[in-house]
Amino acid sequence: MVARADGGAEQAGMPEYEYPCGGECRCGCHPLEEPRSQSWDERHVARWITKLGFPQYQDCFISNGITGRKLIFVNGSTLPNIGITDFEHIKVISQAVQKLLDISDPHSGRSISYPRRDPMGLFLERKAPSGPKADALTLEEFMKEMDASLSHADPQKSV
Repeated sequence: MVARADGGAEQAGMPEYEYPCGGECRCGCHPLEEPRSQSWDERHVARWITKLGFPQYQDCFISNGITGRKLIFVNGSTLPNIGITDFEHIKVISQAVQKLLDISDPHSGRSISYPRRDPMGLFLERKAPSGPKADALTLEEFMKEMDASLSHADPQKSV
């Protein structure tokens, strides 16, 4: 097994691409992949929280039904609502979720003049609800939809 930037591991024999940034940034130098955490249930999320060093919060995530698909909504604003109030813990957990999902904070001082949010964050928000439509949505389909909507919104792009 080969260690991955997201804490997972690659199967032996499968090449691990070395990104210029070490896979730690959102510079666009590596392709988007749906995070493995999307398939996690509440107990798997609780184990991850424990590995982060916060076993006292396992029940917060389990009792609030926080699955891998719901992690996109876990941030500094929502953690107090599920019982996590220590500011330093909130910062660490929020940053760890962003890193796990390979997203940037959508609310951190964001101005409407900024370019659109990162595609992974937008995809994970669409994927978060349960149901056949969300279950069937793939990253590839989502990216095609984004490209289509951007080309309709920007007439210069379609020329």
